[in-house]
Amino acid sequence: MGKSKGRSYARDGVGSVQGCIHSASPQTCPRSGPEPVATYYDRAIKPKEIPMKTKPALTLTDVNAILDAAQQEAEANGWAVTIAVADDGGHLLGLRRLDNAPLFSVEAATEKARTSAYGARETQLFEEMINNGRTAFVTAPMKAMLSGGVPVIVDGQVAGTVGISGVKPDQDVQVAKAAIAAIG
Repeated sequence: MGKSKGRSYARDGVGSVQGCIHSASPQTCPRSGPEPVATYYDRAIKPKEIPMKTKPALTLTDVNAILDAAQQEAEANGWAVTIAVADDGGHLLGLRRLDNAPLFSVEAATEKARTSAYGARETQLFEEMINNGRTAFVTAPMKAMLSGGVPVIVDGQVAGTVGISGVKPDQDVQVAKAAIAAIG
């Protein structure tokens, strides 16, 4: 509302201006134009009316605990590995390459974690399918269908994944499972 020469003005919501003869205060002019925001939100659907799904997710504390536990398991056995931790969508949350771990193990561990997230299962199952004759599965859009990717399951849902690379397949799996056990 504007005020000019003893008159109050209010916009009518479409660009024109309506004047009020009352020169007292803007409160005496009838309001016109868009309705107040509070009225709009009062009619809107409330969040409690929409059932929202929730899912578990790894925290930074979880990621660090997984990395530490995997490193302890690998070092206790004298294995030089790379450890990758990803979220349920396969996005990298943490990576640790131990001393003397081969360079390729960085990419392999990351892709094992990602593949485990995409498939929502251990990557060892993909490797077994291929080795048992389902060779067409090698065309699946996943890069690391080798043992060593293990999902972190919380309340029946994938919260994240762990990928290990650098040693024999069963040893990769052993390190991954020891890491996951550290967070319960």
